[in-house]
Order: sequence, then structure tokens, then C-alpha cells
Amino acid sequence: MRVLDLTRVLAGPFCSMILGDMGAEVIKIEEPGKGDDTRSWPPFVGGEATYFLAVNRNKQSVTLNLKAPQGRELLKRLVKKSDVVLENFRTGTMERLGLGYAALRKVNPRLVYCAISGFGESGPEAARAGYDLIVQAESGLMDITGFEDGPPVKVGTSIADLVAGMSAAHGITLALLARTRTKKGQKVEISMLDAMAALLTYQAGIYFGTGAKPSRRGNKHPSIVPYEVFKASDAYLTLGVANNSLWERCCAAMERPDLVKDPRFAREADRVQHRDTLVPLLNDVLGGRSADEWLKRFEAVGVPAGRIRTVAEVCESEHLKARGMIVSLPHPKAGPLRVLGVPIRLHATPGKASAAPPLLGEHTARVLRTVLGVGKSGVARLRKTGVV
Repeated sequence: MRVLDLTRVLAGPFCSMILGDMGAEVIKIEEPGKGDDTRSWPPFVGGEATYFLAVNRNKQSVTLNLKAPQGRELLKRLVKKSDVVLENFRTGTMERLGLGYAALRKVNPRLVYCAISGFGESGPEAARAGYDLIVQAESGLMDITGFEDGPPVKVGTSIADLVAGMSAAHGITLALLARTRTKKGQKVEISMLDAMAALLTYQAGIYFGTGAKPSRRGNKHPSIVPYEVFKASDAYLTLGVANNSLWERCCAAMERPDLVKDPRFAREADRVQHRDTLVPLLNDVLGGRSADEWLKRFEAVGVPAGRIRTVAEVCESEHLKARGMIVSLPHPKAGPLRVLGVPIRLHATPGKASAAPPLLGEHTARVLRTVLGVGKSGVARLRKTGVV
């Protein structure tokens, strides 16, 4: 499958990276002389932005000026020989360029065209620009993130962009699957706000079912106790006790069988009702031993628990390295480049992080030659006129 990726920053590039990892030929279309916005975002390694390097592997970079008539014509020629177009411009931008789905489907009726936007293409807020922080706020996510007595807090990564990118990859794959039956392409529309609102799941269920407004609870789960962060003698750990069987084993590991017999904590609903009594009690118990000792004890009886790791610890994890999730790729400027691997594991047809993120315009001449048959002199003329 050939994917023309017109996106920049994160949602779209994350989507096209997923497709590239799974074997698609991804041609990243970038503005001549500038490229993806993130190419200029610090910090840098060997003059290359770490942000860009993180989400643009397994792609070819082609510079193309879409504001120039000849640039738009070249894009249409590429569209004719491609399976997917992916874009995350502000709603209406591609149509103003004469490159919207209605125009491109005439060029290639089998085309799957995916548009990612902040607020979608319909509804009263369709014209709004969507950035991750704005969508995290507008989706209700920040209203339920943080502690009760503190301000709203965003998630520590760009979750709205990333979820939209994952949703786009799902949508494109489904549209390609549908094409095998219908022989026709279609438009896939992804709204970052839609994708984030869908993540509210049980939080929205609480509101729909009871009318109660979910609020910030810090690390507390609204329906499960204990299911939060606790302080051992030397570090923080998490404990997930989601049913009565786990509760009995948890109490055994803590050498507190009396808690199982306490009627205040006997059932799941009882523990939620008496949270304010139970949680301080557990913090007192867990504070008596180190985090590693507690993790060994809980693991021995099958109780889910985990230590809160730093990003550095995760990036050096022996477990993730053994799983192939820390990969090194040769890069002409950044040197040996470590990236996170492919999380989707197909055992018969696995994906692979194989090619380092491209330099700006690195593959322009090659793609124009191999896909469109443009010769060296033709590429030179296009460069001279600023089309590529």
C-alpha cells in the first residue's frame, strides 16, 4: 500500500508511522525549505529535532509546494498511483487548494482519503483549530485529571494527538478492508474531540446513568478500592485490587487477615464506601516495607502491583529491550538513533522499525523518478522553480 502523508506535528505522523511499521510505503509530503513544523522544535541531536525523529521512521520525504499549480499537479499524479492520502490541515484547506476528497476521488476512485481535524467537519465548532492541549481541555479529560483541591491538569503526553492518530490508522485499515469488497475507496474522517470524548467511557457512563458529574479524584478510581498510588518506605507503588479474591490475597501478602473479616471492607462496594478509612490504613501498612519487597510479595500471590517508573527507567527497561521495543536505527546526522519499537505484534506478518526518519527532501528525486518517471533534468527544473 502506498500512503501519501501530507500531515505534520503528531496526530497524522503517528498514524502514518503505524502504517509504515506494518509495511506500507509512506511518502511524506513536506513544504520545500521548511518541512514538518516539528523539524524546528528543540532539543536537537546532530541538528535533527528529537520530536520529529520520534514519529517519522519508515517514511520517505518528498518536498512539494502545494501552493504552486505544478506542485498540485504533481500531487495528483502521485494520488493516481497511491492507495491512501492522509492530511490534518484545518477543515476546508484541502478543498481551497482543489485537493479535497471530492477532487481526488475523480483522480483515483479507489483512494482512501483520511482527514484528521480538531473538531470535525460538521457541527457548530467545525471551523475551530485543534491542538492537543485545547482538545484535552474541551473533551473533559482535564476536568477529571488532577487532585480534588488542585487545578485541572493535562496528561503527561500528547494523548489527544496520539489517540486521533491511532483512530486514523484503524479507520484507514478498515476502509482498505472494505475496498477489497466494494472495489471503491472512501473518506475517513477523524475528529480529535470525538476520539477523546469516546475515551470517557465509564466516566460518561456515570453521568449518563446517575446525572452525577465526575470530578478530579487524583489517583482514586471511582469504582474500585484499593486501586491507586501508595507510599512504601522508599518509593511510590501502585496497587490494583479489583475484586474480592484479589482483596483476600492482598491482605494475606500484607499479613493483615483481619481486614478481610472487617465488614467495612468485605465487598467491593463496601471498600468504595469506606475509602477514607481504608486508604490511610493501607498507607500505614505499606509504609513499613520497601517497594521492591512489596512487589515481590504481591507478585507471589498474584496481586497486580507496580512501581512508578521514570521515563528514563522505561527507556532502559530490560523487559522492553527483550521484547524488541527499544530499537536502534542508523541515521546520517543523528548517529545511532534509539526509538520505541512496534507495539502491534502480528506473529505471521510482523511489522518492523527499519528505516530512520528521513532528512528533509531526502527522497524527492527518487520518488519523482521511480513513481512518476521524472528525469534528472526535470527534477532540476522543479527545484529551480521552487516546486520541490
